[in-house]
Amino acid sequence: MTNIQPPVELANALLLDAFGRVAEDLPHLLDGLTPEEIRWQPDPAANSIGWLVWHLSRVQDDHLAGVDHCEQVWTAAGFAERFGLAYGVREIGYGHSAAQVRAFSVTDAALLAAYHEAVHAQTVRIVTALDTAGFARIVDERWDPPVTAAVRLVSVVNDITSHLGQAQYLLGLRRRAAAAS
Repeated sequence: MTNIQPPVELANALLLDAFGRVAEDLPHLLDGLTPEEIRWQPDPAANSIGWLVWHLSRVQDDHLAGVDHCEQVWTAAGFAERFGLAYGVREIGYGHSAAQVRAFSVTDAALLAAYHEAVHAQTVRIVTALDTAGFARIVDERWDPPVTAAVRLVSVVNDITSHLGQAQYLLGLRRRAAAAS
């Protein structure tokens, strides 16, 4: 990452726009999905649409809570219980095996959308409050160099946009396959 220091208002606005694009596109992806489409995998080792949406929301929730030192929406708003997944409450999907992905049991598009909407609301609150010192604060010392809040936020944007694109691609594959049969 380059060491450019834009005005904090611009950094906040750019990040809010990037996170907002995912928050705007995700409901369109989920709208009208059947339970079969939510859990469909093109092969047994691939991710499903539902798992990808859950994972991108969990990553955003976990990492933004780490930036703000606050409780994750997943537990604070009761989504862990509502989802009822066979995963540990702290899991975000990173490193999940094919078997763990197949075990993803949620088929309710509205629940997936509600969780991401709540995560996005917390994201807006956190990003809006960041100032220059907040962006520069170290949030993860396990890396060399240590990760700042600014770098972590860019990483999350990259991750969630990638996973949204993957989920959109999977839906296109599923619907083309269904139309051809």
